[in-house]
Amino acid sequence: MARNIQSLERAAAMLRLLAGGERRLGLSDIASSLGLAKGTAHGILRTLQQEGFVEQDEASGRYQLGAELLRLGTTYLDVHELRARALVWTDDLARSSGESVYLGVLHQQGVLIVHHVFRPDDSRQVLEIGAMQPLHSTALGKVLSAYDPVAHSEAIEADRKAFTERTVCDLDAFESILDLTRARGYAADVEETWEGVASIAAPIHDRRRMPVGAVGITGAVERVCRPDEEGALRPELIAAVRDCARAVSRDLGAGRF
Repeated sequence: MARNIQSLERAAAMLRLLAGGERRLGLSDIASSLGLAKGTAHGILRTLQQEGFVEQDEASGRYQLGAELLRLGTTYLDVHELRARALVWTDDLARSSGESVYLGVLHQQGVLIVHHVFRPDDSRQVLEIGAMQPLHSTALGKVLSAYDPVAHSEAIEADRKAFTERTVCDLDAFESILDLTRARGYAADVEETWEGVASIAAPIHDRRRMPVGAVGITGAVERVCRPDEEGALRPELIAAVRDCARAVSRDLGAGRF
């Protein structure tokens, strides 16, 4: 019979301890709880911290679970399941809004489009499933950056390229946009990524109320924005996108938001 690797067993026990106990634990608490020498416990914690599985509070020196576990924890929700749950609702959103609908998830420091519903007219369109969008300028990317700690870290560490003169690249200004996104429950992109194009997106959560994706519409500025106020989105489109996101979240077991 193959022998278990002791260091992995200890690391797993450490993660379970941090997950099941107080929010933050000190080195002495962790070592004594697991019957380990402080030096051994510290070595494991340092490795877990380097991999993003554990974070250390600078003020107290205590440890807690890291953001990388959020990424791993949500992988049980297969992208195909997310897409399957969203099919009916995204079709309804395309019909009610008259615009293209996109479903996106975090992938390799960007937004991966996993589902795309064409705008319901006779115009020539290109299927964009599998395309990547930036986190900092698109509505889908801003939503993920606002609600997903991993996406947030990647967005602030990335090179925030200016695609148009409206693209927000400054870190403080970008953080303010994310605060606004969380406060109102949706994000906007008005000619920040593509000239003449506007988007609206809202977050999708799973049964643990974790962010697992974003859904949004994209269309010409003159259709998505109000004609009487430059840059202002049509409120009925905002409501439609948010309703769609809530419906998909409910189907994933998130309950009411």
